[in-house]
Amino acid sequence: MTKCKFRFFHSFITFILFSFIVLNSNSAEPQHNSKDVSATHAMVASAHPIASSVGIEILKQGGNAVDAAIAMAFALSIAEPNASGIGGGGFMVIKMANQYEAVMIDYREMAPAKATPEFYYKSNSSFTDLTQQDKATSIGIPGLALCAELAMEKYGSMTLEQLLAPAIKLCREGIVVSEKLNGMINDNYEKILKYPATSAIYLFESLPLEPGTILKNEDLANTFEKIANHGAKIFYEGEIAEAIVNEIKNQGGIFELSDLKSYQAKQRNPVIGNYRGYQIISSAPPSGGGTHLIELLNIMEGFDIKAMGHNSAQFIHILTEAMKMVYADKSANAADPDFYDVPVDSFISKEYAKKQQSLINREQAMFNYSPPQLTIPESNNTSHLSVVDEKGNIAALTQSINSFFGSGIVVSGTGILLNNHLSDFDNESNRPNSIGPHKRPTSSIAPTILLKDGKPFMTVGTPGGTRIISALAQIIMNVIDFHKSMDDAIEAPRVHCLNKVLHVEDRIPEEVIEKLKVMGHAIKIHPAFDNYFGGAQGILIDPKTGTLYGGADSRRDGIAIGF
Repeated sequence: MTKCKFRFFHSFITFILFSFIVLNSNSAEPQHNSKDVSATHAMVASAHPIASSVGIEILKQGGNAVDAAIAMAFALSIAEPNASGIGGGGFMVIKMANQYEAVMIDYREMAPAKATPEFYYKSNSSFTDLTQQDKATSIGIPGLALCAELAMEKYGSMTLEQLLAPAIKLCREGIVVSEKLNGMINDNYEKILKYPATSAIYLFESLPLEPGTILKNEDLANTFEKIANHGAKIFYEGEIAEAIVNEIKNQGGIFELSDLKSYQAKQRNPVIGNYRGYQIISSAPPSGGGTHLIELLNIMEGFDIKAMGHNSAQFIHILTEAMKMVYADKSANAADPDFYDVPVDSFISKEYAKKQQSLINREQAMFNYSPPQLTIPESNNTSHLSVVDEKGNIAALTQSINSFFGSGIVVSGTGILLNNHLSDFDNESNRPNSIGPHKRPTSSIAPTILLKDGKPFMTVGTPGGTRIISALAQIIMNVIDFHKSMDDAIEAPRVHCLNKVLHVEDRIPEEVIEKLKVMGHAIKIHPAFDNYFGGAQGILIDPKTGTLYGGADSRRDGIAIGF
């Protein structure tokens, strides 16, 4: 048998074995068929079957929701390398059953010390040039390793070594390349081909890995072992830090060892609001996601949307006008709270929402705005996961490397694929979200937990840039106002309005679209279940029976698993 034929045969057998394991996992349906997965003890939901499998095994071994979330976050480095991992950052919202207050861990990437306005804004095009998605000057300091250490120290019950073990095994044994991952490698072929260390992992004989073949990352397994044995310090001060800095400098970047050493994952208070009696707990600045999710829900609370009907022209019109105002507020004010006093309390106040409600014309599109120009298009490649354990602890985590395959730069000898999140700063100076030394760019990420009468009710999140805010608002309204199940709420057709254009899925009826056009909306229609609208994952807890219901979006490859 030739080497090529053996490789394919091994990959095919592995694929069959993996499919058998997933299809026979306890209590959960691994494929989307538009109904909830139910369980009585615990539940995980993520954008990749392997990550969900890792999370449920950690829970079965006695780990809590935080343990499972961290293990899943590391596993995504190999399972979903296009979207998130150790080379990126994100936000984690935690509500422990035995603690009244929820907390947020901010592990958003940070700009290096040499990321001065003078360097990035020296000409009209310099920021755009320097933050192109495949440049080393687009890379922010990654945060996952320190997030894991902080979360485990304060809220976890297992060791870092235990939680990294599944990711190490996956890196060594490999994962089956899906059709979706193959498509993403093909779409980003030039970026991957540009860097030899990246090509060595994601290409085979200079060609994209085919569906059914095996993706391994031995260098990343070794990196995870070093972190498991020595803690996050080795990533930020030891040999891994040195490798990261050397690679970035070799590629024209501006990192120094002192930049990684100065990085901190920060525990912050989440932003808290209320929608029709349900407490909303979500990410606070530097993410604008939670703040403006609550702002949007506050505006919608002033209308009888149930009477309007789900995805009726009137409902979509009101939602669209509200979105325009919310995104205008976000574009002007979202920023790193360590450098700018973001007026969060004003945005989430009911009084402010009443003023916004009064400005909406029920019959005519009015509000338009032009957000700051993005260096690269908004991406779909963030990844969310939700976990609820047997004791009622909840962890909601959303992380990203920004563009598909981030910067495209893998640190030689480590397997770490680095982000390109500095492009999330504004492309103009002297704005709240303008780049600066050790600043964190703003985000729309919004891992969210809902409580009812102080008891867990739901946790949900999604990728999708600014579409995160609109998608989560629609999912929450689908559950609370339209009484949809978790999965139906996630699967329902979505809309989004940014930069004067109303984006709708083609599952919205044609007569509704025509009415919206008459109201003055410019419409762009997307295919059903388009990646544009994100890929939400959520868990709903029945307040009467305690039964858990998981939903995972058909727009991605994820599943919910429970027991």
